[in-house]
Amino acid sequence: MPTSSSRPRARVSKANDSDRYRGIRRRRPPPGRSLAIFSALLLAATGVFAGLVGPPLVDRLTADEQSVAAAGPEPSVDVTPLATPSAQPSVTASPQPPPLLRESGPVPRSGQDSFEFAPGLGKVAGHAGTLRRYRVATENGSGQDAEKFAEVVEQTLSDPRSWTGSGQLRLQRVPGGANYDFTVYLATGSTAGRMCAAGGTDIRIDGEPYTSCRTPGKVIINLSRWMLSVDHMVKAKVPLDVYRLYVINHETGHQLGHGHEQCPGKGRPAPVMQQQTLFLSGCTVNPWPYLDGERYEGAPV
Repeated sequence: MPTSSSRPRARVSKANDSDRYRGIRRRRPPPGRSLAIFSALLLAATGVFAGLVGPPLVDRLTADEQSVAAAGPEPSVDVTPLATPSAQPSVTASPQPPPLLRESGPVPRSGQDSFEFAPGLGKVAGHAGTLRRYRVATENGSGQDAEKFAEVVEQTLSDPRSWTGSGQLRLQRVPGGANYDFTVYLATGSTAGRMCAAGGTDIRIDGEPYTSCRTPGKVIINLSRWMLSVDHMVKAKVPLDVYRLYVINHETGHQLGHGHEQCPGKGRPAPVMQQQTLFLSGCTVNPWPYLDGERYEGAPV
């Protein structure tokens, strides 16, 4: 009987594991699947890292976007479309005060029958013709300042629509002590009445000194008219300043040799030498002797 040592032994292969699987085809995963697996692993690793350093960003930002985000939010911009001119809200201008038609308060009916003359020498108005000098004065006790009254008179007579518009006359205001051709006075009604009567003109209506006048060398403006205008102009809402222009030009026109004139037609401007203080006769108020550079006048009375 053979011994155990004489039994044939089983042959043991010394091949390694790779030889064990030799002949078996290895399968490679498709490229897309590999990329997906790689991406999943990368995202998982990123999530773990981000969990350690802070909360993950919701969106992936470019380098430019990251710099904008780091700078903070942009200031807000109003993108409301501009309205068309018709859609813009209307702006209401502040209402202008109504023109002064007459002064308020009592008007002195009499003064001291003496006058204060405005100082100073005015500029020559007009470019050619005879030079005539005039003084300006206000009655003491009238409450009127001589210099302020002189400013209005000088501005009126220096306007090219006034009498120098003829091109044949020059006018200049002079102080009280200078040589002069005539004087423009602002006098209370009582004093104006006496001064006019002394020169042969009765300015009374219903016994009251009402209008202004001119006597040789004297243009006399009635303070009552200067302050209160006249009823028909107040009713027509003619500004007091317009009446003042008229009365200066009208009475100075008499001093320069012009007589009264008539209204040339209904609706037309009244000639400055029309007696606008008393009536308009269908004309409209006009304070100037020259309109559009031409002498404007009506038929003589």
